[in-house]
Amino acid sequence: MNDVPANLPRTAGDLRAAGHLPRSISRELHDNLLAKLRAGEDAWPGIVGFSRTVLPQLERALLAGHDVVLLGERGQGKTRLLRTLAGLLDEWTPVIEGAELAEHPLDPITPESRRRAAELGDALPVTWRHRDERYTEKLATPDTSVGDLIGDVDPVKVAEGRSLGDPETIHFGLVPRAHRGIVAINELPDLAERIQVALLNVMEERDIQVRGYTLRLPLDVLLVATANPEDYTNRGRIITPLKDRFGAEIRTHYPLDVEAEVAVVRQEAHLVAEVGEPLLEVLARFVRNLRESPVIDQRSGVSARFAVAAAETVGAAALRRSALTGEEPAVARPVDLDAVPGVLRGKLEFEPGEEGRETEHLVHLLRRAVAETARSRFAGLDLLPLADAVESGHLVATGERVPGKDVLAALPELPVLHDVAARAGVGPDEPAGRIAAAVELALESLFLSRKLAKDSDDDSTVYGR
Repeated sequence: MNDVPANLPRTAGDLRAAGHLPRSISRELHDNLLAKLRAGEDAWPGIVGFSRTVLPQLERALLAGHDVVLLGERGQGKTRLLRTLAGLLDEWTPVIEGAELAEHPLDPITPESRRRAAELGDALPVTWRHRDERYTEKLATPDTSVGDLIGDVDPVKVAEGRSLGDPETIHFGLVPRAHRGIVAINELPDLAERIQVALLNVMEERDIQVRGYTLRLPLDVLLVATANPEDYTNRGRIITPLKDRFGAEIRTHYPLDVEAEVAVVRQEAHLVAEVGEPLLEVLARFVRNLRESPVIDQRSGVSARFAVAAAETVGAAALRRSALTGEEPAVARPVDLDAVPGVLRGKLEFEPGEEGRETEHLVHLLRRAVAETARSRFAGLDLLPLADAVESGHLVATGERVPGKDVLAALPELPVLHDVAARAGVGPDEPAGRIAAAVELALESLFLSRKLAKDSDDDSTVYGR
């Protein structure tokens, strides 16, 4: 967290003298978003694939001052998108020092803060809160209570001598404490319906009610939420009055093209070894094939996290081979894709009747992704000289204990190998592992098009006649 700048006002009087006026959260987001749009700045850093679909809808909702619910299958970046909302807030905002809620020094709302403001006047102390502290996130779980979200009577305050009718005996929950900020509730349908009822007043009348207290606080919050459409309609649901109070309901989606899918993986994956663009494209096409496959339960979706985990698994396989062979740098090759189906099978939901055939389906779809990528990368390139060389006796062995230089050494000098490397974005003077990755992709393409044979066991794979 950055330190509070020293030149900011420290009392209510200094704040008033500086011309600072209270501004609602919706107006603050409205003004800052408009400023970014007019300046041509990216208001949504790190968000990929939504620029022409989701983001325009969200921007319209924020400019209108609406509360928002995002609907989408798992792993579509809903939470990531909500967290970027904090970037639209002012970097620093003034609050009353020592107040339980983040009240504006010139607009206190609790009885205690109003009393202090009346007593101290312009000497009311002011502190500053960073934008990151004004974004509050809550995962909706079945055990969430009204007290967690709204508040409850604090027995400690009662024991100190205050009467039960005193509103200052209330311990405020998550929503009031987010006053002048953003409240994000993940998986909103998982909240029990009676708990959802407690949010009705917050969203419409902008106040709260705690047990029998006649307490009305003009809360200023933006409520945003996420929901899975399947939960939304079946397992759990958002109650009708609460749905009605959301000004905007926005559907998210998975990346619409391969390039966006690759960009998401490249951005989110923590790779322990080098994974080239061709292999990332294979994984992107693999995930897209899974989302279109009738054997996968599409109601649960195929998360973008699957592609990210697949890329990390491929990178880990390359790093392991580097440790076993001593080859540097560690570069992933198509043979490392074999680790993906077995490791990540449990992240998918299959349709009934496919028990026992899960790995078979995954291997088939992965091979299809390899073939599609090879066709895209090597379109118009004649690979028959490479096939002829292998068939004439230059067998190529690869595997987790075979370094890239051995893959290249098994083949004669062929002009087509330079073309293959160039199509994969690899130069002739780059490390052997990178060139071998491109050559392996071409060999696998020849195998999948039935121009070469392939013999595999647990440790190695041999391309031959």
